[in-house]
Amino acid sequence: MAWNEPGGNRNDNDPWGTGGGRRGNDQGPPDLDEALKKGLDKLNRMLGGKGGKSGKSGGGSSSGGGAGGFGAIIAIAAILVIGYVVVQSFYTVDAQERAVVLRFGEYSTTEDPGLRFKVPLIDSVFKVGVTNVRTAQSSGQMLTMDENLVTVELQVQYRVGDARAYVLNVRDSNEALAFATDSALRHEVGSSSLDEVLTEGRAELGVRVEQRLQSFLRDYGTGLEIVRVNVESTQPPPAVQDAFREVQRAREDEQRLKEEAETYRNRIVPEARGQAQRMIEEANGYLTQVVERARGESSRFTQLLEVYQMSPEVTRERMYIQTIEEVLANSSKIFIDTESSSNMMYLPLDRLMQGTGGATGGSGSSGSRTDQAEIGTLTDQVLQELRTRQDTNTRRSR
Repeated sequence: MAWNEPGGNRNDNDPWGTGGGRRGNDQGPPDLDEALKKGLDKLNRMLGGKGGKSGKSGGGSSSGGGAGGFGAIIAIAAILVIGYVVVQSFYTVDAQERAVVLRFGEYSTTEDPGLRFKVPLIDSVFKVGVTNVRTAQSSGQMLTMDENLVTVELQVQYRVGDARAYVLNVRDSNEALAFATDSALRHEVGSSSLDEVLTEGRAELGVRVEQRLQSFLRDYGTGLEIVRVNVESTQPPPAVQDAFREVQRAREDEQRLKEEAETYRNRIVPEARGQAQRMIEEANGYLTQVVERARGESSRFTQLLEVYQMSPEVTRERMYIQTIEEVLANSSKIFIDTESSSNMMYLPLDRLMQGTGGATGGSGSSGSRTDQAEIGTLTDQVLQELRTRQDTNTRRSR
């Protein structure tokens, strides 16, 4: 039969321990105070104490049960305190972290990764991630050196380099980083012109801001280390953006023309250098030729002098004849000198040849035969003229 079956029979299986103490068929909840006392009595017996039953009355019995219950509470509290102390005495530092330990609020040590011990309620531990790279954004509108407004957007990548300085020196390192970034950016933009910030000087601007920002953070003792500063965008105010785009297009045209001029220079300069080198080589060859010719002429003159000193008249006559031959070799005119007369006959063969050539220059082989005939006729005329002049000179001499 179940313990809670209806009826007036007493059932010892009542879990509340009331047994037949209930009046009638009352199935209500047990008394809370009675249940608490029974629990304390059981705990007291487990710890070696003596507990009285709840049904007994008397002052001694009640005081003994209350003392036992108080001792059990103290024992439980002691166990809990000891467990808490043991749990709080050990902590773990990850591989990406460093732990800064403060003892009575004063810096004690910086712990490396691993399982570490601390004194509870005396030591305070602050874990700081030192390997992960963090990112901070900064943007603003500022004046350049030539008093123009420009909007700059900046990204700063940084990490914690000194965990002790990061925890102790600055109350809010991230806020200090933001202020330092804004100060460094405005200083560098204020030292540059608008063209430098907007065009080719933007990459250099990021390098200068990084160096100055790292100097600021080092002086402030924030414990932060800058990894890189990226200048994401630099834009003029919206009111002048159209004009700025025109300027940009003009600069692109200028750069294109410079590249074309550079290409032309790279093509022309080597050619000019080659021509110059060729002229230098020709001049050196001409120099060598003139010098060697002068040396040959001087040597020949020396030898000729020796011959002239041995026979002056013969040498003079031979030199005269050679000179006349050299002078008249390139002439188209013929001069005939006769022994009996001082008059010299001049035959303009060049004009005669031109006349005959113009008259007979129309046909191929027939023209060549005509030329030979004309030359023969001209020779006969010259011989006839020579005979006539010779006869005339003979008669005059008589």
